[in-house]
Amino acid sequence: MTAKVILNPYSNRWNAKQRIAEAEQALRSAGISYQLVFSERAGHIPELAGQAAREGFSPIIVAGGDGSIGEAINGLAHITPEGEPLPLVGILPLGTGNDLVFSLKLPLGLEAAARIIAAGKVGRMDLGKVNQRYFVNNSGLGLEPYISTIQERIGWIRGSARYIVATLGGIMAAPFWNARMEWDDGSYEGRVSLITICNGMRSGGAFFMGPHASLFDGKLDIVYGYRKTRLSMLQLMPKTMKAGKGNYTESPGVFERQVSWLKVQLDRPTPSHTDGELFTRSIQNLEYRVQPGRAQILVP
Repeated sequence: MTAKVILNPYSNRWNAKQRIAEAEQALRSAGISYQLVFSERAGHIPELAGQAAREGFSPIIVAGGDGSIGEAINGLAHITPEGEPLPLVGILPLGTGNDLVFSLKLPLGLEAAARIIAAGKVGRMDLGKVNQRYFVNNSGLGLEPYISTIQERIGWIRGSARYIVATLGGIMAAPFWNARMEWDDGSYEGRVSLITICNGMRSGGAFFMGPHASLFDGKLDIVYGYRKTRLSMLQLMPKTMKAGKGNYTESPGVFERQVSWLKVQLDRPTPSHTDGELFTRSIQNLEYRVQPGRAQILVP
């Protein structure tokens, strides 16, 4: 079968555009027959992915970052009957953080990634869904997407350092919301600084927002918390960069739960993101659900 490669030249602040020849060489070296297309505008990747699936291409290879993968999955999910597995997806990592790649234990090198695609081993990964939008790695409300609104304006720093600088700016602003939350067997009502909903464990290339999350356990890990002062928020920051003992979920005022669904109502609007991309700048009511094993991903 012929693969369709969807390459996002904007990934990693246009750095992906400079690696097109490298990506094609990796695919040819792995013996993969493919057709290459480029995303050209916002909302183009879901269209390209859906069209590729309808035309029978397999696998659909996303050459980009977490946002590009999430966009392609949205395109595939919206043309696939609810409950059925999505068309097969492979990944060539060209993003900034490459967080899903990290959780899947995929290599960052393009030649090694292409060899994994060629080997054809399929993993059945969970999907998250918020309202009518799907995500593969994580979603966030409150402080996390508020930080995203800061980092998208930072053009002079590249890579994970941009997220770190933006995080410091977000913490200094000290936003909070009053929330009502409900999930499978619990609820919460009170102030929150952040609510993060994780399928994968890492985000932003450096932050383990869901340190115990698994892509294959049929659950979403949610973490929510409130810290009263900027200093106490700053003290959490280095702990978000730990996956093991001493991570931020062990801190006072921070709570972690495993859920299959979550409903959130906030007293005022918040931005929200999926897979690092803002999908709204103003929302108050959200419903999250997990779809176990629905995404077919080529894995090591």
